[in-house]
Amino acid sequence: MVNLSYNKNRLLPSAEELPCSDETPVDNQLQNDIPNLLLSLLAFIWMERDDWYFGVDMGIYYNPDEPAIVPDGFLAIGVKHDTGERGRLSYVLWEEAYIMPILALEVISEKYNGEYEGKLADYQTLGVLYYAIYNPLSGRRGRFKNRERLEVYKLIAGKYELLESENNRVWLPEIGLALGYEQGEHIAWVREWLYWYDQSGNRYLTAEERAMNAEASAQQERLIATQERLIAQQERLAKQEAEASAEQERLAKQEAEQKAQRLAERLRALGINPDEV
Repeated sequence: MVNLSYNKNRLLPSAEELPCSDETPVDNQLQNDIPNLLLSLLAFIWMERDDWYFGVDMGIYYNPDEPAIVPDGFLAIGVKHDTGERGRLSYVLWEEAYIMPILALEVISEKYNGEYEGKLADYQTLGVLYYAIYNPLSGRRGRFKNRERLEVYKLIAGKYELLESENNRVWLPEIGLALGYEQGEHIAWVREWLYWYDQSGNRYLTAEERAMNAEASAQQERLIATQERLIAQQERLAKQEAEASAEQERLAKQEAEQKAQRLAERLRALGINPDEV
């Protein structure tokens, strides 16, 4: 259980003086890949903002006398996004104006780490507004049989309450985004991923998807340009053919007039009025 009680007037250690890792490896690849995908999406969605930070497998120091708590991912709003060339070594609460992360994320692995009990109680005590648990093992017999794939809890009157989802998404008004999941492809891996959504339920695209869409759009534009060139070329050819046909008609008419004139001259030479013939 976390302990929030300490003397804030004492000399508090800096991030450089605190361990930046608990040396505990993640249990599986998803515990890195899923939070990092959410981070990359936020970097696009909030590219104009500099008041947020999303940490992946980073320690949150809430008490200088206690070890850090290390969620798989967390989001803090109201803090500097850029803290210098080195970046953050850890999220040290007293260096962040005591701004608690607004969201903590845990990804369940084969090795259960108390996400539904101990960690839930810890984040609740810390005052993290939203606690999200993504469980790819949900529905299996045993511990996870009755668990949802994605459970998002909100701190209400000091206690976490499970929020209802809609179409596998949960709207988080204080963040201005919805967190949800669906099948997709990321880093050449087709599986279920967590994504951010807007209030209308539209999913924000990954960098790969945006690149593919941009390439498809560019290819479509190239195709349209090629078609326009072909149409223009056909119009030029049709115009040239029309001009050539008109020229042939003009020459034929001119030749007929010249032939008629020569005949009239011969008839006059013979004393015959061509108009009377």
